[in-house]
Amino acid sequence: MPWSDLMAIAGIALATTAIVAGLGVVALLMLRRASVVVQVCALVLAAIVSVVASMVGVANQMYLSEHDLTVAVAVAAISGVVSLALVAVLGWLVARNSRALSHAARRIAEGERLESAGRYSNSELNALADELVATSAKLAESREREQRIAASRRELVAWISHDLRTPLAGIRAMAEALEDGIAPDPARYHRQMRMQVDQLSSMVDDLFELSKIDADALHLSFEEVSLTDVVSDTVADLRPASRGRDIRVEAPLAEDLVVMADPRELSRAIGNLLMNAIQHTPEGTPISVAVGLVDDRAMVSVIDEGGGLDEADLERVFEPAWRGSKARTPSLHDGASGGAGLGLAIVKGIMSAHRGEVAVRNVPGGCRFDLLLPREASLNA
Repeated sequence: MPWSDLMAIAGIALATTAIVAGLGVVALLMLRRASVVVQVCALVLAAIVSVVASMVGVANQMYLSEHDLTVAVAVAAISGVVSLALVAVLGWLVARNSRALSHAARRIAEGERLESAGRYSNSELNALADELVATSAKLAESREREQRIAASRRELVAWISHDLRTPLAGIRAMAEALEDGIAPDPARYHRQMRMQVDQLSSMVDDLFELSKIDADALHLSFEEVSLTDVVSDTVADLRPASRGRDIRVEAPLAEDLVVMADPRELSRAIGNLLMNAIQHTPEGTPISVAVGLVDDRAMVSVIDEGGGLDEADLERVFEPAWRGSKARTPSLHDGASGGAGLGLAIVKGIMSAHRGEVAVRNVPGGCRFDLLLPREASLNA
């Protein structure tokens, strides 16, 4: 076939296809709110019309007889109808699967946790179903965590109200006794009032610290510090409050262990663990503070012999206002403030700010709390 005839055929086919394609685009725009089945069928129908129109348009150039043209158009039309039927079936399957996935998404929105979203006709939809199941699990875990946090906050408000009421009532009673002149020993009353005020001040400090941690506003001043020195200074500061308990510092392999940390906040975390141990260790029982290295991380361990914890409680000890159950006294893990149940929650927040972690486990006769610090903390933390 001469090149001129071939170019003419190509031009006619291109022009015909362009016209049909334009009409197809208009049809798809008009059907933009219709089902995907209708849209796909419209697209296939446009392709069939394009083929048939092109064949009719170039019939003269191809020197086809009327009979041959009729046969060719019939073959194209039949093939197109079969293709259209297959596409309609495929579109129906996709639409049905889409409705099933939409139903699964609604179940997730209603708070249901999906164990399975079903199996579908192609790998893409199956992957989407798997993602919905994974998303459902994450949302369920988030809801459970939010419920625990909400319950913890309610407990915190209740305990704070209780713990504030007791010293305030004592201060008020002693102040009234002093005003009425019926206090048998005014100096002792003044000392007791001062102690109650100190307790209230400590509780307020803990609340302020916890609020900064929750708001991600705890700003640390990192510097190179000797971990052994921080531990020794903290132990020395708390010896007067230890009520005669023997606090032993063990650092045989970490005399020169230096870490990047905020010494004030790190000392507070260690102090809270020590006060927790002091409150729950029987008199005459030693408390051990060990300093060492574990997997290239610095570790401070506080080990007491206060009876240990129920295994079910180990995951909750760092929740604000949580107080233990059977293994220890009712004021378990009150921390440095001695009442509000904030000490261990503050420890966890301080360690998170240091890009470290705190862990707890039972040991024979008591508990062991481990503070794990990276050797080098980010100065931008």
